[in-house]
Amino acid sequence: MEIEDTFCEAFDGYFSRIIITAKNEKYLHRAAHGSTCLPSTVIGRTEGGIEKILKKERTPDGRVGAIIQVWGNYTDGLDKFEYEYSIRIRQGILVVPTTRVFNALDSKTKLDMMRRVGHCGDGYEEEVELFRRKLISIPLMMGDFLIERYIGYGKGIMGGNLWFFCKDEETALEAGEKALKAVSEVDGAITPFGVCSAGSKVETKFPEIGPTTNHPFCPSLRDKIEDSKVPEGVSSIPEIVINGLDLSSVKNAMRAALNSVRDVDGVVKISAGNYGGKLGKYKIWLRDL
Repeated sequence: MEIEDTFCEAFDGYFSRIIITAKNEKYLHRAAHGSTCLPSTVIGRTEGGIEKILKKERTPDGRVGAIIQVWGNYTDGLDKFEYEYSIRIRQGILVVPTTRVFNALDSKTKLDMMRRVGHCGDGYEEEVELFRRKLISIPLMMGDFLIERYIGYGKGIMGGNLWFFCKDEETALEAGEKALKAVSEVDGAITPFGVCSAGSKVETKFPEIGPTTNHPFCPSLRDKIEDSKVPEGVSSIPEIVINGLDLSSVKNAMRAALNSVRDVDGVVKISAGNYGGKLGKYKIWLRDL
């Protein structure tokens, strides 16, 4: 298996890290997946991912839980991030029965959840102290929703990535799932797009819709375009995108993902997406991993 002598570009982003708990796994997974679905940073929104599923012994209220992360572009500013983040909490977690939200980031900088989430109680919300934490209790039609008053946020690293050049779709899915599992075992890292089928490029014929398909790496175009970079024998190239609390988290997750596919028959080459150093200030060289 060839590991190309190339790098991925990563960049700064705002992130927050919370614990969601629920009465049972059904509602936990609905909230965790619902609040982190549809990554859409490329159009100025936020993206999210599940970092860990927690046993009851590891949650503040002794119920099943999950750690999730939500990310936003650093250049868009904190207020934009806070606004988009609050939408994910209100529409993806608060509406799911029995859920609660707790802070999971030890940081000096925090967001006051009363501002854009707490007031969903329309003035009937109140601050309470439970589980040794200061929470906001928001009355809902199925009981009160609890969210910790102050949620930590910070600046982390977005955009670490790996590309797996595979002989067929089955190999690509196998390699992608192995990589996701490997990253899930690394503290502080998430894969917001899961096994991603669509790498993008900066230049585009349609700027009004944002980044478009990275056409030199589309297998179906290999015999139709002159600038194809898809080798013979490769018909599927999944991308794994990684965000992390810091550069070490991203590198550790990339290393784990890379090593997880070394024994997958049909992975021809491992590479990464970059834009010649124009996108992000952090360059992570694959062979250094």
